[in-house]
Amino acid sequence: MQITKAIETIFKRYLPSPFTIAVLLTLITIALATFFTKPVTETTASHFIEVLSFWEDGIWNSGLLVFAYQMMLILVLGHVLVLSKPVNSIILAITKSVTNTTNAVILVSVTTMLVAFFNWGLGLIFGAILARKVGEHAQKHQIPINYPLVGAAGYVGLMVWHGGISGSAPSKVAEEGHLLDMMNGILSVDIFGKVPEVITSSSTIFSWWNLLLFGILLVVIPFTLSILSKRAKPTKLNLPKYKFDTKNKEDLEGAEKLDYSPWFASVFGILLLVTFFIQYSGNLSSLSEIKITPNMLNFFMLGLAIILHGNFKSFLNAVEEAIKGTSGILIQFPLYFGIMGIMKSSGMVGMISDSFVSVATETTLPVFTFFSSGLVNIFVPSGGGQWAVQGPIVIESALKLGVPLPKAIMALAYGDQITNMLQPFWALPLLAITKLKAKEILPYTIILMLVGSAVYILGLLLL
Repeated sequence: MQITKAIETIFKRYLPSPFTIAVLLTLITIALATFFTKPVTETTASHFIEVLSFWEDGIWNSGLLVFAYQMMLILVLGHVLVLSKPVNSIILAITKSVTNTTNAVILVSVTTMLVAFFNWGLGLIFGAILARKVGEHAQKHQIPINYPLVGAAGYVGLMVWHGGISGSAPSKVAEEGHLLDMMNGILSVDIFGKVPEVITSSSTIFSWWNLLLFGILLVVIPFTLSILSKRAKPTKLNLPKYKFDTKNKEDLEGAEKLDYSPWFASVFGILLLVTFFIQYSGNLSSLSEIKITPNMLNFFMLGLAIILHGNFKSFLNAVEEAIKGTSGILIQFPLYFGIMGIMKSSGMVGMISDSFVSVATETTLPVFTFFSSGLVNIFVPSGGGQWAVQGPIVIESALKLGVPLPKAIMALAYGDQITNMLQPFWALPLLAITKLKAKEILPYTIILMLVGSAVYILGLLLL
């Protein structure tokens, strides 16, 4: 398809690496803040030095650095869970049901979206390995399938993740004081008084309208894939067996036995889960007041991952494998925090939100937020980084126009996640595991992006 070739060319020729984009955005933000937020009483040189101070303060903002570590753990622990034997058994059980491309894409897409709703890192790697195993199963049993379409089905979890339990924006606003800290110094006193201490997960992730949209996508996306499968021709397969080594070492000596002890790992994992239920049971005690925070999610996944791996050695091997995917978060997030520091302290957030308010209404602001968030995601391919940069603008605009904050926050989440079907950054782990190329899955993911966008836009307008 010509359009996918054009998109692939644009990404390769005109979009550098995400880190380079973060650097370019930093330089642009510094320049804009220096020339457009300068007080009349200051010189350009003195204001430039002040902007650099805002930048440095933002980079090392302790609260945001904690946020970065939380997001890294969400990705790592999700990946670690997929590499456990029980999850691998589930994947193999699913692949046994595959008899053609149609039921393959339905099985892969539905299970991947359900898993990604729980955890985006888990969904990303689960979908990739599931697609790979389906390909291996089809190759072994000589079942004709369109493997790139199956690969696209394994990536659809990234179009629902931000509206799910591990979504950066909805999980952070469920933390007490997060919104107040983020908006402090940005809003006027009268508007700041409208900022809530907490926005519960019950009003975002588990709201009836978000669950309804997710349910619609669980039907519409597999249906779209099934239609595409009728027209997709079978592809040739030449896949070696994908396997993560979790075998226990034999002839152990001394303290080394503790690393491979299933009892030791199980006791510690159970201790973690018991502590989880003691510490966070209050967050789940009321359906109307559910609060899913990053710390809560990571604590649960840590205990579960250790138990499922059965020993510390297997768990640590999986961590070593999974941690490779966190390099982008580790090095890029501080740059996004620096950008946020400049925008917050220089007054740029207010200027941008005022421009939104001037052209939007209470009805159209969520749609504007959806499209702007989708555009920003192409350049800032990280929901966490995007929330740090765009979140304050969305919150201030919503407060000024009277848009419910849960709706504005989820509009940002929807826009961020949908263009993952266009932006190939997070597809890299899937492409590495499936041995597919971006140009092979793009024709299908672009169609899914358009279908998903229609669902989200109608939902924002009607619900």
